[in-house]
Amino acid sequence: MTTTEQQTGAAADEQAAAPARPLRADAERNRVRILAAAREVFARRGLEAGLDEIARHAGVGTGTVYRRFPDKTALVEALFDERLDQVVACVKDAVADPDPWAGLCAALESLVAMQIEDHGLKDVIFGEIGDLESFRSRRAEILPLVEQGVRRAIDAGVLRPDVELTDFAAVQVMLVQVAAFAEAADPQVWRRYLHLLLDGLCTRREAPTPLGGPALDLDAFEAACGRHLPAPTTQPSAPTGR
Repeated sequence: MTTTEQQTGAAADEQAAAPARPLRADAERNRVRILAAAREVFARRGLEAGLDEIARHAGVGTGTVYRRFPDKTALVEALFDERLDQVVACVKDAVADPDPWAGLCAALESLVAMQIEDHGLKDVIFGEIGDLESFRSRRAEILPLVEQGVRRAIDAGVLRPDVELTDFAAVQVMLVQVAAFAEAADPQVWRRYLHLLLDGLCTRREAPTPLGGPALDLDAFEAACGRHLPAPTTQPSAPTGR
């Protein structure tokens, strides 16, 4: 190897080993603004929201967003890693609870509340972001913990033995949808249905669990239907001949 080649190789090694250059102060401020805006937009609209909408909410140009995050997947990955840590911690607490039934109930209630508050998190948990390796590995960490919590409750004789892991996923979907349906009338009414469902899953109880709140009255229910169900279409009248 010539001296020139050795010098070139050494320079390349030094460049590769050099730490990443920190962002300029204005670039870092923009990054923080983009993440804060994305957190709010995704929480409200879920992952269907686009980068243009996030840029408007952050008060920056779309090009600025793309300079910090090359695509929406990169932004979602940066934003939701910490939220998934909270999900893992919630499920670990359930498994560590000396009372298997209390732990399972607390985890289910917390997980549903997280997804109602953050629609983006709901989309991440149920795989709406696509085949993203980092999130797939986190789900692979969460699912065995949930399964362990379910098995503990079954073995303790407090949970129906025919309950499957996917039943708890389905219950979460149901309750999140109830919360969206009744949001304008009573944003907490989903907890009533949580207790109804838990009573159906539990094999030991001295009396029905208090539901924690009233049902929607008929007017509120019909108003919710009007907001969420499509209006009936009317067929145009056939022309009358003379």
